[in-house]
Amino acid sequence: MAKKIVPVLMLTALAALCLAGGEAVPADSGAEIPAGEKYVALTFDDGPRRGTTDRLLDGLQERGAKATFFLIGQQIEDNADLVTRMAEEGHQIGNHTWSHQRLDGVRPDLAAQEVRQTEEALEALLGGGEYWLRPPYGQVSEGASFRVPLVKWCVDPRDWESRNTEKVTRAILDNVEPGSIILLHDIYPTSVDAALKVVDRLQEEGYWFVTVEELLWLNGVTPEAGHMYRTGRG
Repeated sequence: MAKKIVPVLMLTALAALCLAGGEAVPADSGAEIPAGEKYVALTFDDGPRRGTTDRLLDGLQERGAKATFFLIGQQIEDNADLVTRMAEEGHQIGNHTWSHQRLDGVRPDLAAQEVRQTEEALEALLGGGEYWLRPPYGQVSEGASFRVPLVKWCVDPRDWESRNTEKVTRAILDNVEPGSIILLHDIYPTSVDAALKVVDRLQEEGYWFVTVEELLWLNGVTPEAGHMYRTGRG
């Protein structure tokens, strides 16, 4: 089963038409993504978790929004149906290590094992390919080498701290701009509620919710292995 959201050729076409100022391009869901600049990426860490991730997927599907999920490897097996659903519904799936292990200040072999175990779990379920990495806490050791792009964020509502839907929603809306990568956690009901409120509000303002991979391509950025991306503009 393919995990990529949009085939490379389609992503290239999306980026080319966007940069060329075309009016619209087809998405693989059958909808159209208009050329322009109001693209953002919702990203979710620490899942999947039954009862919250499935409700989030329902809400995203209803709204035609795509997201990127950075998964904890040891939670994949018991939630395989949710992970499969993510892929089938066009979301990007990434790696958040096996046990949420920090990748800065640890032995290189331990860091590599944490990443590799989750890669292997995803490949066994979804097939081979690149599963982009979000390091826990957004940090890696200086000089560390990775075979895939790394993804950080530029909008952090600290949803894990407040666990308050309205505070999280307002923190995102006050700081989001075109090209933003937004950090949330799909293990909290309040974060799911906030995410869907944000989608509703920003869609009214003309925003489109795409995966991180799509966001980079739409901004003409070619992803590079080992590079940390904080926004869709590189």
